[in-house]
Amino acid sequence: MERYAPEGVECLGTHPMFGPSIPDIRGQTVILTPTRRCTRWLPVIEGIYAEAGAHIEIITPVEHDEIMRVVQGLTHFAYISIAATLEAINFDVAKSRRFMSPVYEIMLDFVGRILAQNPYLYAMIQTNPHVTDLHDTFIGECRALSDLIKEGDIESFVERMKQAARHFANTEAAQRRSDKLINNKIAEYERFVQAVNKYCAVKHLHTERVHTGTLVEVTPLGITLQKNKKKTRLKIENIKLLTDEEYTRWKRAEMTRVAKDVSVYIPKGSDPMVIQRIIEGLSPEIISARIIDIYNQSEEGVSITYRLTLLAEDQRETLQRVIELLLGIGCRQR
Repeated sequence: MERYAPEGVECLGTHPMFGPSIPDIRGQTVILTPTRRCTRWLPVIEGIYAEAGAHIEIITPVEHDEIMRVVQGLTHFAYISIAATLEAINFDVAKSRRFMSPVYEIMLDFVGRILAQNPYLYAMIQTNPHVTDLHDTFIGECRALSDLIKEGDIESFVERMKQAARHFANTEAAQRRSDKLINNKIAEYERFVQAVNKYCAVKHLHTERVHTGTLVEVTPLGITLQKNKKKTRLKIENIKLLTDEEYTRWKRAEMTRVAKDVSVYIPKGSDPMVIQRIIEGLSPEIISARIIDIYNQSEEGVSITYRLTLLAEDQRETLQRVIELLLGIGCRQR
């Protein structure tokens, strides 16, 4: 950049370590590689990323290239090699998911994640001169380990693995982090299991459509929702189970509303505004409640008419709950 940029133009190498599918930059790593030709704009750009919550690393361009040859170059090459091997032996990847361990599932998903991206981008990364020399090293290590197994030299294989572990260092921390990843997947499945036979909502991560219904079946690969007589089957990998709060927000934003009036005689000395607030807090299905009429000329007492704005889907049940509440606090229905 410095070679071709006009004099007086500052250059700042910037490498976000995440792709467009990440929904928020908060907590994500951004690498900045300033040189002497970047004094004015470095604090500005760093401030923008910091304010957004990114984790910022500042290193030299040479350090960046040395680290990325492994972080991206070697990692991608290993994953693509696994994918190419699966294709070479005509392995049924989809069928294998029926028999997968948590570690295999995560590995397979990362391989698939790479394959889903633009292959030209990954080809450009692999043809980088800083990466190509790693190919021979990687293939050589694979061949050496394979030779040890073919020769039946178990002790040498074990020693080579121990050497790698000593260089890797802190494998216990790596196991704890991977345990968290595995446990998060298990916890997601458990949330679906706990919701069986309950009415719930799931959001499709690609279409963003929200599906609702009674959860009637859960398997490690998918769920079945039933609404009236219609059943909808969805893959767990494509959906997110909405929390009660998320479901309520969605209903309030997307579902049809209806207005219903309820007229009651309130107990002597009662405050109709307090009763209004009690009604509004009764259920998330109640969007609002307001007083539209007050009549105090009746021998029966003060009559109040409340206009309720309700979500249309459960309006009958919600209205019945409101009436039961009013009767329960001493009101009499007109």
